[in-house]
Amino acid sequence: MLEYHFINHPNKIIQNISGYNEIGLDTEFMREKTFFPQLCLVQISTRDNIFCIDPFTKDDQTKFWKELLSKNWIVHSARQDIEVIFQTTGIMPNTIFDTQIAAEIIGMQVQIGYANLIKELFGINITKSHTRSDWAQRPLKKEFLDYAAEDVMYLLPIANILSEKLDKKGRLDWAHQDSALLLNPNLYKLTYKSAIDRIKGARKFFGVKREVAIQLASWREKEAILRNRPRQWIISDKNLLDIADRLPVSRKQLSEIKGLPSKFIANFDIHIINNIEKKNELNKIHKPPQPINEDQKELLKKMYKIVSECAKDHGLATETLASKRELSLIITKGGAGAKIINGWRRHLIGEQLLKLVQA
Repeated sequence: MLEYHFINHPNKIIQNISGYNEIGLDTEFMREKTFFPQLCLVQISTRDNIFCIDPFTKDDQTKFWKELLSKNWIVHSARQDIEVIFQTTGIMPNTIFDTQIAAEIIGMQVQIGYANLIKELFGINITKSHTRSDWAQRPLKKEFLDYAAEDVMYLLPIANILSEKLDKKGRLDWAHQDSALLLNPNLYKLTYKSAIDRIKGARKFFGVKREVAIQLASWREKEAILRNRPRQWIISDKNLLDIADRLPVSRKQLSEIKGLPSKFIANFDIHIINNIEKKNELNKIHKPPQPINEDQKELLKKMYKIVSECAKDHGLATETLASKRELSLIITKGGAGAKIINGWRRHLIGEQLLKLVQA
């Protein structure tokens, strides 16, 4: 029978975890109706205990979170957990070991889910039936807490197994390097200017249309943050792109775009579009990228083949090393920031690719 402790005052468990250097950690949160994720439960496992901690208390939790900062966090697919904790508390873990990343680096399925990883390593089936449940409800049902506790029950054993496998392959440092990439606060900070990058399909726009899409995405981000509502509730990606594509200059033209709610049409500040000036300059700034020439296409094929063969030799998925888009950026723009020319990937294959491009 699964045993765990439900804690409704986070500071109460400080003594219980103070003697451990590493903890398994998971969170449950809600964001279906809000812009900011609402942290609803924090689950922690040590070698001896499992705790389900209610963060809804009004008590000062500073000491609790400070204690967590002194630990190495073992998390599966950590990015969302880090995001919700960072945006809720402002803290960032000092060290982390992501078991999803570790599994990929030993050659397991790319982005393997927690349940599949447990089945693969232990032959045990666990349920993921409460992923979309209402975690903000109180009191939490026992079946919810059972599910939440199980989510951290296997984290430390998984980390031990994967670490041993990685160590034997000489790749333990690879997993630590890739896990550490998640600790960049810039990944989780809210910036209006980068809002456009979250919209699939926005890359097709250039010139004035691109600028309008940027301004609309930035405006939507501000509204979503101000009202704490999901971006899609302010205006859908499709509607936003339709406006950028058709460039309406009046409410009448705006109303001709299918799917726009009448309330949005009545309240939208049309000046966001009308105020965009210097259209000729915008056409120069937001111009289409030059397509790669035939020589570059051949180089890209050669590079991708080299990466694929290297990945196969090491029992890795090609995408674990690099995507075709990353390789294309190395050819056209030098690929600054690309994973393949940084860290362990650079030593494994990146240097060879750079020499090939420079030749």
